Amino acid sequence: MAIANDMRARLQAAFEPRELEIVDDSESHRGHAGYREGGESHFNLRIRASAFAGQSRLQRHRAVHDALGPDIVGRIHALSMDIGD
Repeated sequence: MAIANDMRARLQAAFEPRELEIVDDSESHRGHAGYREGGESHFNLRIRASAFAGQSRLQRHRAVHDALGPDIVGRIHALSMDIGD
């Protein structure tokens, strides 16, 4: 299964977001550190869920990393996050 699909499934299960967008932005990083042929190295994430209400930016980022798990986080080079409640 593609990394983006794994990410989507785990984030859906953990936060039941009302908005979830995952974009593989790897191609725009061609020639930079961490780039892999075929993509799936750099992602942009936009997520909106009531589960993030009252959390600081750091708490939100940690919650997303925890939901994704070390196996997914370890397979990607960069994850840009836009997280809101």
